[in-house]
Amino acid sequence: MITYISGGERSGKSSYAQCMALELSDHPIYLATAKAHDSNFEERIKRHQAERDERWTNIEEQFDLSSVLPSDRIVVIDCVTLWLSNFFSKTKSNRNEALALAKAEFNKLLNYSGHLIFISNEIGMGLHGDTQIGRDFVEVQGWINQHIAQAANTAYFMVSGLPIKLK
Repeated sequence: MITYISGGERSGKSSYAQCMALELSDHPIYLATAKAHDSNFEERIKRHQAERDERWTNIEEQFDLSSVLPSDRIVVIDCVTLWLSNFFSKTKSNRNEALALAKAEFNKLLNYSGHLIFISNEIGMGLHGDTQIGRDFVEVQGWINQHIAQAANTAYFMVSGLPIKLK
């Protein structure tokens, strides 16, 4: 089972996903895809971790999500945007290669025995990027979002803390 939750920054995606996971399991997993690049981001990670209590198992993985998942669990994957940015950085901003790597890894999760809840940012609705790299990343983000949403059993778009069910 795959649930996809998308929306803008601070739209309530993570809170909604965490509530959903706790309704489905007493001991869900939180799979963080971020890497702390600076002290501000470290603080953000600590704040997110503090929001989760002892019921959660935290796992960190920046690329190979399929390699760290225990079977048959409820897993919140937060977030696709940071996960994709890891591939984008690894490939030196090669959008085709980054997209291919992300799709290949996501496809390994299609037969996962539990329930995966993917969180992603919808970044293509804002201002047009000033740089080619920025525009390329927005395109790759849109393409991976489409790929995940198409495969998902259910999909939501978050606006102002409210979920809109897409499928």
